[in-house]
Amino acid sequence: MTVALWCVLAAALLPYLATTIAKAGGERYENRDPRAWLERQQGLRLRAHNAQLNGFEAFPFFAAAVIVAQMLQAPQERVDALALIFIVARVGYLVCYLADWHWARSVAWLLGWLACIFLFVSGA
Repeated sequence: MTVALWCVLAAALLPYLATTIAKAGGERYENRDPRAWLERQQGLRLRAHNAQLNGFEAFPFFAAAVIVAQMLQAPQERVDALALIFIVARVGYLVCYLADWHWARSVAWLLGWLACIFLFVSGA
């Protein structure tokens, strides 16, 4: 399996790290209505929840970009590098979101988004 495909797995799992952070500590977690409970959180937990949502939103674009790049037989080294850039950007995005560094978070988001764009066109 390629590095890029392992990155797809990592990207799929990364939002669950944010979920764990959002649900840990603080007010007792309520599993009967978890979405409403998460929306009531503040500070770090709410930011972790929002990062989780964005992680799930970013995943399909990334996964499709990796599949398209590999389907079009883009150079595997380039695909792997761009996939790793995406993962590093998403980890940075999560860290920035948790730390409430909104400008840095936007830069990390943009870097991940650009990695997806470059993945899509790498096989052209």
